[in-house]
Amino acid sequence: MLALTMGEPAGIGAEIAAKAWLALRDGGPAFFLIDDADRIGGVPVERIASAGEAAAVFPRALPVLHRPLPFPAVPGQPSVATAGAVLAAIEEAVALAKAGEIGGMVTNPIQKSVLTAAGFPHPGHTEFLGELAGTGVPPVMMLASSELRVVPVTVHEPLARAIARLTPELIVEHARITHAALVRDFGIAAPRLAVAGLNPHAGEAGTLGHEDQAIVAPAVRMLRDLGIDATGPYPPDTLFTAHARPTYDAAICLYHDQALIPIKTLDMAGGVNVTLGLSIVRTSPDHGTALDIAGKGVASPDSLIAALRLASQLADNRRKRA
Repeated sequence: MLALTMGEPAGIGAEIAAKAWLALRDGGPAFFLIDDADRIGGVPVERIASAGEAAAVFPRALPVLHRPLPFPAVPGQPSVATAGAVLAAIEEAVALAKAGEIGGMVTNPIQKSVLTAAGFPHPGHTEFLGELAGTGVPPVMMLASSELRVVPVTVHEPLARAIARLTPELIVEHARITHAALVRDFGIAAPRLAVAGLNPHAGEAGTLGHEDQAIVAPAVRMLRDLGIDATGPYPPDTLFTAHARPTYDAAICLYHDQALIPIKTLDMAGGVNVTLGLSIVRTSPDHGTALDIAGKGVASPDSLIAALRLASQLADNRRKRA
């Protein structure tokens, strides 16, 4: 059983949750929604009092742990007043996962600007979940699809700052967490990691920048000394081609867009955000709140469905290893 959080109430979370239930009710992974049950439309809804009731309800209705909002959400118009409910849903799902009442959690997209205005101190879900369910290592973002898995070493920060912050140790830390997650959660016995270069042509022997020789290559050597099958640095413009992708299990990328552009180009609908390094399983759709189409009935549930399916698979793998 999985818990799905409400996400931004003014966004598409409730709509895609209902559509995901329609797609999965006849044999897909079962889930329940933590949300205001009164705002879920288009499908049968049944309030539940605990996670344990959800499995019996799921075939006939979308199970909802009813958590009323302070006032009705208006599609496309986020409000700081709902920030507390959004964060409480995440905290409740984490608590249920840590208690073993659910196999994992899936988070609907949040509106970071609204949470920040309400005093939320974290850049996003990943860092908040690290605080709630950390394991002593930094939480790491992975984007995964059927064709590609990518991990950005630096995430939501200006590119100049991201490059200035790169060190061999930072790359190694992210790669080690990725390697461990590929073994434990994805069931890959001997993961292969490809490390992207920073500069065009991976620096071309120093003629196009020194970072690949001074920062990235030493990180690859350190990883190999640790017994991890890591190779690189590879020129970023060829690392994600159809010929290259089958040669590795995950690509370690050095900044946000280097990782997210290829996976969103390849599979925007099927991409899933996975948080590595947590004590629990957490996935999320690889898209935002889509305020511009909220309330119009046109939002696609495909990425949420993929996130639910992957969370179920990861939870099963964890149980088997345990």
